[in-house]
Amino acid sequence: MTARAIDMSNIKQRLNQVLDQIHRAEKKYQRPHGSVTLLAVSKTWPLENIIEAAAAGQYCFGENYVQESIAKIDTDTKQLEWHFIGHLQSNKSREIASRFDWVHSVDRLKLAKRLSAQRPTDLAVLNICLQVNISNEPSKSGFLASEILAVAEQISLLPNLKLRGLMAIPAPSDNFEQQRAAFRQVATLQQQLMEQGLALDTLSMGMSGDMEAAIAEGATIVRVGTAIFGPRNKPVPIGRNN
Repeated sequence: MTARAIDMSNIKQRLNQVLDQIHRAEKKYQRPHGSVTLLAVSKTWPLENIIEAAAAGQYCFGENYVQESIAKIDTDTKQLEWHFIGHLQSNKSREIASRFDWVHSVDRLKLAKRLSAQRPTDLAVLNICLQVNISNEPSKSGFLASEILAVAEQISLLPNLKLRGLMAIPAPSDNFEQQRAAFRQVATLQQQLMEQGLALDTLSMGMSGDMEAAIAEGATIVRVGTAIFGPRNKPVPIGRNN
């Protein structure tokens, strides 16, 4: 592992600070207490730090890199909830389908079909979110808003999967109202899908810099890493997700 281990008390303190921010935002925007789940992004951090966070009350963890995450999940004795949030290549779908509880980054129908076919039948259904490229950025993966209305129904019918909702990472902005506007587009798109008859309950959106705006617009899962575990030692090498 590239990241250093840090003291448990620091993790607990940081975790509680993030949770306090979430609860204050819930109250401010008249969301029910506990309606927003914190997903601790644990990429590059060793399992010992994850276990320390679990001891402090954190249960859900998000991983970006396939090989690194497999090593953690296969040695996890705490039965934590594991979410894959990174870009997934088709040739890595079997490992994801057999080990994770959630996949937030389903960005094409072909990938959804592979996850469905490769999910072991002795496991619970795999919860998935469809990634939306809400800002239409060429550098980002995800369905365009214009595509997702047609494909979501097809994906919802696949066996061994449960379509829970949408995930988005809007274009970065320091303007709070612009942040809210982008997240509002995602929430509106999900509402349109629900009006088509899809039973969706999840909006995975918002990170450290835009978490409040996401909660204001209905996020049910926010993804936070550095604010809990601290700064990473160095960037992950290219190809680490393979």
